[in-house]
Amino acid sequence: MSINTLTYELSDHTPAPRRYAWAAFAILFGLMLVDYVDRQVVVSMFSHLKAEWNLSDSQLGGLVSVVSITVALGAVPLSLLADRWSRVKSIFLMALIWSLATISCAFAASYPQLLAARSVVGLGEAAYGTVGAALLATLFPVRMRSTVLGAFFLASLFGSVLGVVLGGVIAERWGWQSGFGAVGIPGLLLALIFLLVVRDYKTIALPGSEASGGKHTAPGAIVAALLRPRTMLVACLGAGFQLLTLSMTYAWLPSYLNRYYGLAPGQAGIKAGLVVLLGGIGAFVWGVVADRLTPRIPNARLYVPAVCAVLTTLFMSTAFALLPPGNAQFALIATGGLLMAANIGPISAVVIDVVHPGLRATAGSVLSLTQNLFGLAGGPLLAGALSDAYGLPFALSVIPGFCLLAATCFLFAARTYVFDLKHAGNSEPAIDRTIEPQPA
Repeated sequence: MSINTLTYELSDHTPAPRRYAWAAFAILFGLMLVDYVDRQVVVSMFSHLKAEWNLSDSQLGGLVSVVSITVALGAVPLSLLADRWSRVKSIFLMALIWSLATISCAFAASYPQLLAARSVVGLGEAAYGTVGAALLATLFPVRMRSTVLGAFFLASLFGSVLGVVLGGVIAERWGWQSGFGAVGIPGLLLALIFLLVVRDYKTIALPGSEASGGKHTAPGAIVAALLRPRTMLVACLGAGFQLLTLSMTYAWLPSYLNRYYGLAPGQAGIKAGLVVLLGGIGAFVWGVVADRLTPRIPNARLYVPAVCAVLTTLFMSTAFALLPPGNAQFALIATGGLLMAANIGPISAVVIDVVHPGLRATAGSVLSLTQNLFGLAGGPLLAGALSDAYGLPFALSVIPGFCLLAATCFLFAARTYVFDLKHAGNSEPAIDRTIEPQPA
């Protein structure tokens, strides 16, 4: 067997019928979109909340970070439950919880109440991305894995743009409370559609659990299966470092544009949304590039994010540290935006590639843990603290340096990727084909 075709031949499986696979993808994409609208809608409300409750930048950053913290805390146990119970039922319940929690934010009468409601939003969203990715990995061919997962997580960036834009526009016209109420309802509708349309795949037995049908496994066996591929843990750590810059941009670029470009909150949200949108385009494009290069360069799913991470540091740090506010600075910020999310699809694919198929959502939750606890939670909080101490431009110029640590992790993971790929469990989960969407 040639090493250039290893990634496809080791894990090849029969995908779902194309029409059904893309129908399921569309619903999962929609839920991911809503997930991140509900996460990020608070960002463009910062100026309103700051004025109403006299909040510090650290407190404002906490409203974003608390979601990521509860996501990180809940990701592993909830993903493990979904892996061994039901992916579809778990996603349905998650969407109900985070949507109702978002609506409840509209009734918060104080900062602690809003912070508590936002924490429940994170609990509901804790395992959605990991479980959704596990479903998609089964529905599509392995050769498309980085592309499909990159496109799926692209919804998170589109959702962040919509959240920032919608939050700013609605808050200016009808008050910040109305913003939470408006964005919480679509998730309830999509959850019901998802439950009616999407079918689960059969749970795969882990080594030593065949007697119980694969659903009851000793915790030690689960931990051993997760720790076996060294590639996964190092890649997860790198993804966490990389997302510090992404989450910083989500949370603080609208405020930077408001304070230093003199834009109204709604206009600042729209302009910042363009940068986040470029990040979404980049997440998809770099996922496609990694998939296209993989037959010739087996480690492309790690090399591509590493190169993009280094370039992200170069463009973003230069923009905020050396250039004054203006067109040239914003052009560099936008270029950095195009690169800053390059790891999302490829690293998700790497984690799924090297782990046993019976623990895909759980392995994804380890990735989610580092992404949320270090990256998505750390970025807004760290930027807020640095801003309070040294000013917002300093904070935005320093944090992109963590991308260099991300690149180092990706390059270390590349050293063991092919070995771990060879030793991953190769049996693919069977797709439930008993109920499929009927032609119109």
